[in-house]
Amino acid sequence: MADTRSTDHGRFALPTKNLPAPQVRDLPEPPSQTWKIVGPGMVGAGVGLASGEFILWPYISSQVGLVFLWGAVVGVIVQWFLNMEIERYTLATGETALTGFNRYGKHWGLFFAIMTYFANMWPGWATSSASMLTYLFGAGDPRWIAIGILVVIGVILTLAPVVYVMLERLILVKILAVAVLVILALAFAIRAKTYHALGDAVTHPEFPADQLGFALIMGAIAYAGAGGGQNLVQSNWIRDKGFGMGVHVPRLTSPITGETEADPTANGYVFEPDEANMARWRRWWKFANIEQLATFVAITVLTIVFTSMLAHATLFGDENVKNSISFLKIEGTTLQSLVGDWFGYLFWAIGAFALFAAAAGIVDYTSRLASDMIKARYLRESSVSESKLYFWLVWGLVAFGIIVLLAGLTQPLVLLVISACTAGTMMFVYSGLLWYMNSRALPQAIRINLVRTLVMVFAFLAFGFLAVFTVIDQIKNNF
Repeated sequence: MADTRSTDHGRFALPTKNLPAPQVRDLPEPPSQTWKIVGPGMVGAGVGLASGEFILWPYISSQVGLVFLWGAVVGVIVQWFLNMEIERYTLATGETALTGFNRYGKHWGLFFAIMTYFANMWPGWATSSASMLTYLFGAGDPRWIAIGILVVIGVILTLAPVVYVMLERLILVKILAVAVLVILALAFAIRAKTYHALGDAVTHPEFPADQLGFALIMGAIAYAGAGGGQNLVQSNWIRDKGFGMGVHVPRLTSPITGETEADPTANGYVFEPDEANMARWRRWWKFANIEQLATFVAITVLTIVFTSMLAHATLFGDENVKNSISFLKIEGTTLQSLVGDWFGYLFWAIGAFALFAAAAGIVDYTSRLASDMIKARYLRESSVSESKLYFWLVWGLVAFGIIVLLAGLTQPLVLLVISACTAGTMMFVYSGLLWYMNSRALPQAIRINLVRTLVMVFAFLAFGFLAVFTVIDQIKNNF
């Protein structure tokens, strides 16, 4: 098992130069009632219903109409394939994708943890939520409200007995709230002209880089759904939910209120690819794919299309709409005139809550990725637990966000574009690494196939292309 030079494609070949060899255990049976473990895809969609869905894509639709919605669909489908390759490795080994990357290079996990932290240290989501609260109440300073939101998020995440359970419940409430908004908007706010524009977008798609710039285009595609480190954290979420070999790994809990603590220092877990284990693998793999399609893909695509249609119905052609979150104030005011005051207030309230929940999820996964990687790779023998690392990383992210806000950098769209461009660059790098890892470390029978390989190559080239041209575009515009 420890021989990384093995040419036996029928067995696992996890490199052991940087981390110990995995233990061998049977793959557990999927629960008979699999609906009970539906959740990671929903959490992924719910956390992802943030900047892309409420800000970037609606803003694009307000400027160029619905002709670029195809970019969102492509982005979400590509992310589904990325998520499934991330889940493939964790289902089979119980290790996160970052731990797998560390087996091939000592510091790959650290690289992605730092990149994720850099992408998410800018509190654009908290500031966006705060701005919508000021529209709702007609008063208030977004900076101080955002600081309060960050503190509340830190308290929630570090006091929850089992962090994933709390996050899943918060996201479920958010998705239900957005569903209510969708139903009411379809009934009262979206008119025939927007439906016609949606039909035209299907038959006459465009790539409006000249009007919007590559940075915004890249950010919108990268954050159509999840993006960046949020895709990688699917490993941690399915492990906490008990998918596949992840059932052997303890869940992440609060160091204050939790009873057990996550311990990633144990070796990974692999199974003998015999007939019984392979039968269980096929059931797990089928369930994981369906769970992601029915939750992450479906919820994300429907929400992006809806929020874009709502922005088109209220803002398209309005010359007052600028590259600023203030367009959401105009959108709410327009909804008040079209439908009634109550609908504008409901739009701002649900938007504020949705962005708050997204901010909580983003702080969680940023800290979760980093704490898991640091403990598993650098502090395996230390008495410091992953839960305690998570605690300090959460509050470090909160503190840095407060510093950024106090320094006066409070424009959400600017912060979100910075985050999104970093996320797109990350996706360029790890799409290649995922293909390499899943085509070598796993037994032949469960390795990535040709179709999925082609999608990963497309993701690698597409995000690489967008990353390079975004840098060129920013240099031209600023120097």
